[in-house]
Amino acid sequence: MIEGKGFRDPILANRIIEGIRRVTPKNDNVKICHVCGTHEWTISHYGIRSLLPENVEVIAGPGCPVCIVPAAEIDEAVHLALKGVTIACFGDVLRVPGSEISLLDAKSRGADLTVVYSAMDAVRIAEKNPSKDFVFFAIGFETTAPSTAIEAIKKPPKNLSFLISHRLIPPAMEFMLGIGDLHIDAFIAPGHVSTIIGLEPYEIFPKVYRMPTIIAGFEPLDILMAIYMALKQISERKATLENEYKRAVTWKGNLKAKALMNRAFRVVNGAWRGLGRLPDSALKLADEFIEYDAREKYGIKIEGGRDIPPGCQCHLVIIGKIKPTECPLFMKSCTPQKPVGSCMVSSEGTCRIWARSMHLKFAH
Repeated sequence: MIEGKGFRDPILANRIIEGIRRVTPKNDNVKICHVCGTHEWTISHYGIRSLLPENVEVIAGPGCPVCIVPAAEIDEAVHLALKGVTIACFGDVLRVPGSEISLLDAKSRGADLTVVYSAMDAVRIAEKNPSKDFVFFAIGFETTAPSTAIEAIKKPPKNLSFLISHRLIPPAMEFMLGIGDLHIDAFIAPGHVSTIIGLEPYEIFPKVYRMPTIIAGFEPLDILMAIYMALKQISERKATLENEYKRAVTWKGNLKAKALMNRAFRVVNGAWRGLGRLPDSALKLADEFIEYDAREKYGIKIEGGRDIPPGCQCHLVIIGKIKPTECPLFMKSCTPQKPVGSCMVSSEGTCRIWARSMHLKFAH
Protein backbone atom coordinates (compact mmCIF):
# COMPACT_ATOMS: atom_id res chain seq x y z
CA MET A 1 0.00 0.00 0.00
CA ILE A 2 2.88 2.40 0.76
CA GLU A 3 4.36 1.81 -2.69
CA GLY A 4 0.93 2.30 -4.28
CA LYS A 5 0.48 5.70 -2.61
CA GLY A 6 3.94 6.77 -3.73
CA PHE A 7 3.13 5.94 -7.33
CA ARG A 8 -0.07 8.01 -7.15
CA ASP A 9 1.52 11.22 -5.85
CA PRO A 10 -0.29 14.15 -7.55
CA ILE A 11 2.75 16.45 -7.28
CA LEU A 12 4.95 13.94 -9.10
CA ALA A 13 2.14 13.31 -11.58
CA ASN A 14 1.97 17.02 -12.45
CA ARG A 15 5.74 17.14 -12.96
CA ILE A 16 5.56 14.22 -15.40
CA ILE A 17 2.59 15.80 -17.20
CA GLU A 18 4.61 18.99 -17.63
CA GLY A 19 7.41 16.88 -19.09
CA ILE A 20 4.94 15.20 -21.45
CA ARG A 21 3.82 18.59 -22.75
CA ARG A 22 7.42 19.66 -23.30
CA VAL A 23 8.42 16.64 -25.37
CA THR A 24 5.20 16.15 -27.35
CA PRO A 25 5.67 16.95 -31.05
CA LYS A 26 3.70 20.11 -31.80
CA ASN A 27 2.60 19.44 -35.35
CA ASP A 28 2.10 15.66 -35.43
CA ASN A 29 -0.53 13.34 -34.04
CA VAL A 30 0.97 10.57 -31.91
CA LYS A 31 -0.61 7.18 -31.26
CA ILE A 32 0.78 5.02 -28.44
CA CYS A 33 -0.48 1.46 -28.09
CA HIS A 34 -0.46 -0.46 -24.82
CA VAL A 35 -1.11 -4.22 -24.73
CA CYS A 36 -2.43 -4.88 -21.24
CA GLY A 37 -5.88 -5.00 -19.67
CA THR A 38 -4.55 -3.72 -16.35
CA HIS A 39 -2.89 -0.78 -18.10
CA GLU A 40 -6.25 0.08 -19.67
CA TRP A 41 -7.90 -0.11 -16.25
CA THR A 42 -5.37 2.32 -14.76
CA ILE A 43 -5.59 4.69 -17.74
CA SER A 44 -9.39 4.76 -17.65
CA HIS A 45 -9.86 4.70 -13.87
CA TYR A 46 -7.50 7.61 -13.25
CA GLY A 47 -8.52 9.61 -16.32
CA ILE A 48 -5.01 9.62 -17.76
CA ARG A 49 -6.18 10.29 -21.32
CA SER A 50 -7.75 13.56 -20.18
CA LEU A 51 -4.35 14.75 -18.91
CA LEU A 52 -2.55 14.32 -22.24
CA PRO A 53 -2.12 16.84 -25.07
CA GLU A 54 -4.90 16.68 -27.65
CA ASN A 55 -2.60 15.25 -30.31
CA VAL A 56 -1.54 12.28 -28.15
CA GLU A 57 -3.78 9.22 -28.26
CA VAL A 58 -3.31 6.06 -26.20
CA ILE A 59 -5.06 3.01 -27.63
CA ALA A 60 -5.63 -0.45 -26.15
CA GLY A 61 -4.24 -3.46 -28.02
CA PRO A 62 -5.02 -7.18 -27.50
CA GLY A 63 -3.98 -7.32 -23.86
CA CYS A 64 -7.03 -8.98 -22.32
CA PRO A 65 -6.41 -12.77 -22.16
CA VAL A 66 -10.09 -13.63 -21.82
CA CYS A 67 -11.17 -11.38 -24.69
CA ILE A 68 -8.93 -13.01 -27.28
CA VAL A 69 -9.89 -16.65 -26.61
CA PRO A 70 -11.41 -17.76 -29.94
CA ALA A 71 -14.99 -18.97 -29.98
CA ALA A 72 -13.87 -22.40 -31.24
CA GLU A 73 -11.94 -23.01 -28.00
CA ILE A 74 -14.92 -21.94 -25.89
CA ASP A 75 -16.94 -24.37 -28.04
CA GLU A 76 -14.48 -27.15 -27.17
CA ALA A 77 -14.91 -26.49 -23.45
CA VAL A 78 -18.71 -26.35 -23.85
CA HIS A 79 -18.66 -29.63 -25.81
CA LEU A 80 -16.70 -31.38 -23.05
CA ALA A 81 -18.89 -29.91 -20.33
CA LEU A 82 -22.09 -31.10 -22.01
CA LYS A 83 -20.54 -34.59 -22.41
CA GLY A 84 -20.19 -34.89 -18.63
CA VAL A 85 -16.60 -33.71 -18.08
CA THR A 86 -16.21 -31.22 -15.23
CA ILE A 87 -14.59 -28.02 -16.49
CA ALA A 88 -12.34 -26.17 -14.04
CA CYS A 89 -11.74 -22.59 -15.15
CA PHE A 90 -11.25 -19.01 -14.05
CA GLY A 91 -14.46 -17.19 -13.18
CA ASP A 92 -14.28 -14.56 -15.91
CA VAL A 93 -14.24 -17.27 -18.61
CA LEU A 94 -17.75 -18.45 -17.77
CA ARG A 95 -19.60 -15.75 -19.70
CA VAL A 96 -17.28 -15.51 -22.72
CA PRO A 97 -19.47 -16.26 -25.74
CA GLY A 98 -18.81 -19.32 -27.87
CA SER A 99 -20.26 -19.73 -31.32
CA GLU A 100 -23.70 -20.43 -29.85
CA ILE A 101 -23.50 -20.56 -26.05
CA SER A 102 -21.12 -19.80 -23.19
CA LEU A 103 -19.93 -22.10 -20.43
CA LEU A 104 -22.44 -20.43 -18.12
CA ASP A 105 -25.21 -21.28 -20.58
CA ALA A 106 -23.90 -24.85 -20.60
CA LYS A 107 -24.16 -24.90 -16.80
CA SER A 108 -27.84 -23.96 -17.07
CA ARG A 109 -28.23 -27.07 -19.26
CA GLY A 110 -26.73 -29.31 -16.62
CA ALA A 111 -22.99 -29.04 -17.23
CA ASP A 112 -20.68 -29.30 -14.22
CA LEU A 113 -18.32 -26.35 -13.84
CA THR A 114 -16.00 -25.40 -11.00
CA VAL A 115 -14.28 -22.03 -10.63
CA VAL A 116 -10.61 -22.18 -9.66
CA TYR A 117 -7.86 -19.62 -9.13
CA SER A 118 -5.02 -21.69 -10.57
CA ALA A 119 -4.06 -24.98 -12.19
CA MET A 120 -3.00 -26.15 -8.73
CA ASP A 121 -6.59 -25.76 -7.53
CA ALA A 122 -7.78 -27.95 -10.40
CA VAL A 123 -5.22 -30.64 -9.48
CA ARG A 124 -6.35 -30.66 -5.84
CA ILE A 125 -10.02 -30.96 -6.78
CA ALA A 126 -9.28 -33.81 -9.20
CA GLU A 127 -7.28 -35.64 -6.53
CA LYS A 128 -10.21 -35.39 -4.10
CA ASN A 129 -12.68 -36.70 -6.70
CA PRO A 130 -10.93 -39.63 -8.45
CA SER A 131 -14.17 -41.00 -9.90
CA LYS A 132 -14.84 -37.85 -11.98
CA ASP A 133 -13.09 -36.55 -15.09
CA PHE A 134 -11.81 -32.96 -14.99
CA VAL A 135 -10.43 -30.59 -17.60
CA PHE A 136 -8.60 -27.41 -16.62
CA PHE A 137 -9.34 -24.72 -19.21
CA ALA A 138 -5.93 -23.03 -19.23
CA ILE A 139 -6.17 -19.50 -20.59
CA GLY A 140 -3.87 -16.52 -20.30
CA PHE A 141 -0.64 -15.06 -21.58
CA GLU A 142 2.92 -15.78 -20.46
CA THR A 143 1.91 -14.66 -16.96
CA THR A 144 -0.26 -17.70 -16.21
CA ALA A 145 1.35 -20.26 -18.51
CA PRO A 146 4.12 -21.22 -16.02
CA SER A 147 1.55 -22.25 -13.40
CA THR A 148 -0.03 -24.60 -15.95
CA ALA A 149 3.39 -25.87 -17.01
CA ILE A 150 4.50 -26.87 -13.54
CA GLU A 151 1.35 -28.91 -12.91
CA ALA A 152 1.77 -30.76 -16.23
CA ILE A 153 5.43 -31.47 -15.42
CA LYS A 154 4.51 -32.81 -11.98
CA LYS A 155 2.22 -35.37 -13.67
CA PRO A 156 -1.28 -34.64 -12.35
CA PRO A 157 -3.85 -37.38 -11.55
CA LYS A 158 -5.08 -39.37 -14.56
CA ASN A 159 -8.58 -37.94 -14.24
CA LEU A 160 -7.32 -34.41 -15.05
CA SER A 161 -6.31 -33.07 -18.45
CA PHE A 162 -5.63 -29.59 -19.83
CA LEU A 163 -7.45 -27.64 -22.53
CA ILE A 164 -4.65 -25.24 -23.42
CA SER A 165 -5.57 -21.76 -24.62
CA HIS A 166 -2.39 -19.87 -23.67
CA ARG A 167 -1.22 -17.10 -26.01
CA LEU A 168 1.99 -15.08 -26.42
CA ILE A 169 2.08 -11.28 -26.46
CA PRO A 170 5.05 -10.30 -28.70
CA PRO A 171 3.62 -12.02 -31.82
CA ALA A 172 0.36 -10.11 -31.35
CA MET A 173 2.28 -6.83 -31.12
CA GLU A 174 4.10 -7.67 -34.33
CA PHE A 175 0.78 -8.57 -35.97
CA MET A 176 -0.56 -5.09 -35.16
CA LEU A 177 2.31 -3.46 -37.02
CA GLY A 178 1.21 -5.30 -40.15
CA ILE A 179 -2.31 -3.85 -40.15
CA GLY A 180 -2.14 -1.42 -43.05
CA ASP A 181 -4.64 1.19 -41.89
CA LEU A 182 -3.60 1.15 -38.22
CA HIS A 183 -0.84 3.64 -37.42
CA ILE A 184 1.19 3.15 -34.23
CA ASP A 185 4.08 5.35 -33.10
CA ALA A 186 5.15 3.53 -29.91
CA PHE A 187 4.36 0.54 -27.72
CA ILE A 188 3.87 0.30 -23.98
CA ALA A 189 4.50 -3.35 -23.18
CA PRO A 190 2.70 -5.22 -20.36
CA GLY A 191 4.36 -5.39 -16.96
CA HIS A 192 3.03 -8.75 -15.75
CA VAL A 193 4.02 -10.58 -18.93
CA SER A 194 7.41 -8.87 -18.89
CA THR A 195 8.23 -10.09 -15.39
CA ILE A 196 8.19 -13.57 -16.94
CA ILE A 197 9.71 -13.08 -20.40
CA GLY A 198 11.93 -10.06 -19.62
CA LEU A 199 12.87 -7.30 -22.03
CA GLU A 200 14.69 -9.43 -24.58
CA PRO A 201 11.67 -10.59 -26.69
CA TYR A 202 10.71 -6.95 -27.33
CA GLU A 203 14.08 -6.07 -28.84
CA ILE A 204 12.72 -6.73 -32.32
CA PHE A 205 10.42 -3.69 -32.19
CA PRO A 206 13.02 -0.90 -31.95
CA LYS A 207 15.64 -2.82 -33.96
CA VAL A 208 13.53 -4.04 -36.88
CA TYR A 209 10.48 -1.75 -36.84
CA ARG A 210 12.06 1.42 -35.40
CA MET A 211 9.30 1.39 -32.79
CA PRO A 212 9.92 2.99 -29.36
CA THR A 213 8.96 0.35 -26.79
CA ILE A 214 8.58 0.90 -23.06
CA ILE A 215 7.88 -1.76 -20.41
CA ALA A 216 5.65 -0.20 -17.75
CA GLY A 217 4.19 -0.96 -14.35
CA PHE A 218 0.56 -0.48 -13.39
CA GLU A 219 0.34 2.58 -11.18
CA PRO A 220 -0.70 5.98 -12.61
CA LEU A 221 2.85 7.33 -12.39
CA ASP A 222 4.15 4.22 -14.15
CA ILE A 223 1.82 4.86 -17.08
CA LEU A 224 2.51 8.58 -17.22
CA MET A 225 6.25 7.98 -17.10
CA ALA A 226 6.03 5.39 -19.88
CA ILE A 227 4.09 7.86 -22.04
CA TYR A 228 6.74 10.51 -21.34
CA MET A 229 9.55 8.11 -22.25
CA ALA A 230 7.82 7.14 -25.50
CA LEU A 231 7.14 10.74 -26.48
CA LYS A 232 10.72 11.74 -25.67
CA GLN A 233 12.03 9.04 -28.01
CA ILE A 234 9.63 10.17 -30.74
CA SER A 235 10.64 13.82 -30.36
CA GLU A 236 14.32 12.86 -30.55
CA ARG A 237 13.65 10.51 -33.49
CA LYS A 238 15.00 7.56 -31.55
CA ALA A 239 13.72 4.00 -31.21
CA THR A 240 14.98 2.06 -28.21
CA LEU A 241 13.74 -0.47 -25.70
CA GLU A 242 13.36 1.07 -22.23
CA ASN A 243 12.35 -0.38 -18.89
CA GLU A 244 10.20 1.88 -16.73
CA TYR A 245 9.27 -1.10 -14.51
CA LYS A 246 12.79 -1.76 -13.25
CA ARG A 247 11.56 -2.71 -9.80
CA ALA A 248 10.06 -5.92 -11.24
CA VAL A 249 11.35 -6.57 -14.78
CA THR A 250 14.84 -7.66 -15.84
CA TRP A 251 16.45 -8.28 -19.22
CA LYS A 252 16.11 -12.07 -19.07
CA GLY A 253 12.94 -12.22 -16.97
CA ASN A 254 12.08 -15.16 -14.73
CA LEU A 255 14.48 -17.89 -15.86
CA LYS A 256 12.80 -20.64 -13.83
CA ALA A 257 9.35 -19.80 -15.16
CA LYS A 258 10.65 -19.72 -18.74
CA ALA A 259 12.39 -23.06 -18.28
CA LEU A 260 9.11 -24.59 -17.10
CA MET A 261 7.29 -23.22 -20.15
CA ASN A 262 10.00 -24.42 -22.51
CA ARG A 263 9.78 -27.94 -21.10
CA ALA A 264 6.00 -28.25 -20.88
CA PHE A 265 4.98 -26.51 -24.12
CA ARG A 266 5.90 -26.04 -27.72
CA VAL A 267 5.08 -22.88 -29.65
CA VAL A 268 2.50 -23.21 -32.44
CA ASN A 269 0.33 -20.97 -34.60
CA GLY A 270 -2.83 -19.93 -32.80
CA ALA A 271 -6.18 -18.27 -33.42
CA TRP A 272 -7.04 -15.01 -31.67
CA ARG A 273 -10.68 -13.95 -31.45
CA GLY A 274 -11.52 -11.76 -34.40
CA LEU A 275 -7.90 -11.49 -35.56
CA GLY A 276 -7.40 -14.82 -37.26
CA ARG A 277 -4.47 -17.18 -36.94
CA LEU A 278 -1.21 -15.58 -35.81
CA PRO A 279 2.14 -17.33 -36.40
CA ASP A 280 3.98 -18.69 -33.36
CA SER A 281 1.55 -17.08 -30.94
CA ALA A 282 0.11 -20.04 -28.99
CA LEU A 283 1.27 -22.85 -26.72
CA LYS A 284 0.56 -26.57 -26.97
CA LEU A 285 1.57 -29.30 -24.53
CA ALA A 286 4.84 -30.94 -25.53
CA ASP A 287 4.78 -34.54 -26.73
CA GLU A 288 6.11 -35.69 -23.35
CA PHE A 289 2.84 -34.57 -21.75
CA ILE A 290 0.45 -35.39 -24.58
CA GLU A 291 -1.54 -37.79 -22.36
CA TYR A 292 -2.74 -34.72 -20.43
CA ASP A 293 -3.89 -32.87 -23.55
CA ALA A 294 -7.71 -32.78 -23.44
CA ARG A 295 -7.96 -32.44 -27.21
CA GLU A 296 -6.00 -35.65 -27.69
CA LYS A 297 -7.66 -37.49 -24.80
CA TYR A 298 -11.22 -36.77 -25.91
CA GLY A 299 -10.61 -36.48 -29.65
CA ILE A 300 -11.97 -32.97 -30.03
CA LYS A 301 -10.95 -30.26 -32.45
CA ILE A 302 -13.50 -27.62 -33.30
CA GLU A 303 -12.59 -25.10 -35.98
CA GLY A 304 -14.35 -22.22 -37.64
CA GLY A 305 -16.22 -20.90 -34.62
CA ARG A 306 -18.17 -17.66 -34.82
CA ASP A 307 -15.93 -15.16 -33.03
CA ILE A 308 -17.96 -11.99 -33.58
CA PRO A 309 -21.76 -11.88 -33.17
CA PRO A 310 -23.74 -9.70 -35.62
CA GLY A 311 -23.23 -6.00 -34.95
CA CYS A 312 -20.42 -6.57 -32.46
CA GLN A 313 -17.17 -4.67 -33.09
CA CYS A 314 -14.92 -6.48 -30.61
CA HIS A 315 -12.42 -7.38 -33.33
CA LEU A 316 -11.82 -3.66 -33.90
CA VAL A 317 -11.82 -2.74 -30.21
CA ILE A 318 -9.25 -5.47 -29.47
CA ILE A 319 -6.70 -3.84 -31.80
CA GLY A 320 -7.56 -0.27 -30.76
CA LYS A 321 -8.92 0.63 -34.16
CA ILE A 322 -12.12 1.97 -32.62
CA LYS A 323 -13.11 3.05 -29.14
CA PRO A 324 -15.76 1.01 -27.28
CA THR A 325 -18.17 3.94 -27.61
CA GLU A 326 -17.94 3.62 -31.40
CA CYS A 327 -19.44 0.11 -31.31
CA PRO A 328 -23.18 0.36 -32.03
CA LEU A 329 -23.96 -2.22 -29.34
CA PHE A 330 -21.96 -0.60 -26.53
CA MET A 331 -24.14 0.00 -23.44
CA LYS A 332 -27.24 -0.69 -25.53
CA SER A 333 -27.70 -4.38 -26.23
CA CYS A 334 -24.18 -5.13 -24.91
CA THR A 335 -23.73 -4.32 -21.22
CA PRO A 336 -21.72 -5.78 -18.33
CA GLN A 337 -24.89 -7.51 -17.16
CA LYS A 338 -25.65 -8.98 -20.60
CA PRO A 339 -22.44 -8.98 -22.67
CA VAL A 340 -22.66 -9.69 -26.38
CA GLY A 341 -18.94 -9.48 -27.17
CA SER A 342 -15.97 -10.85 -25.27
CA CYS A 343 -14.57 -7.34 -24.58
CA MET A 344 -17.51 -6.69 -22.25
CA VAL A 345 -17.02 -9.83 -20.16
CA SER A 346 -13.71 -9.70 -18.32
CA SER A 347 -12.62 -7.01 -15.86
CA GLU A 348 -9.63 -6.58 -18.21
CA GLY A 349 -11.77 -6.13 -21.32
CA THR A 350 -11.66 -2.65 -22.82
CA CYS A 351 -15.45 -2.36 -23.19
CA ARG A 352 -16.05 -3.57 -19.64
CA ILE A 353 -13.50 -1.07 -18.29
CA TRP A 354 -15.03 1.79 -20.24
CA ALA A 355 -18.52 0.82 -19.10
CA ARG A 356 -17.42 0.84 -15.48
CA SER A 357 -15.57 4.14 -15.89
CA MET A 358 -18.70 5.73 -17.38
CA HIS A 359 -20.77 4.37 -14.50
CA LEU A 360 -18.38 5.82 -11.90
CA LYS A 361 -18.29 9.16 -13.69
CA PHE A 362 -22.08 9.42 -13.64
CA ALA A 363 -22.22 8.18 -10.05
CA HIS A 364 -19.95 11.00 -8.91
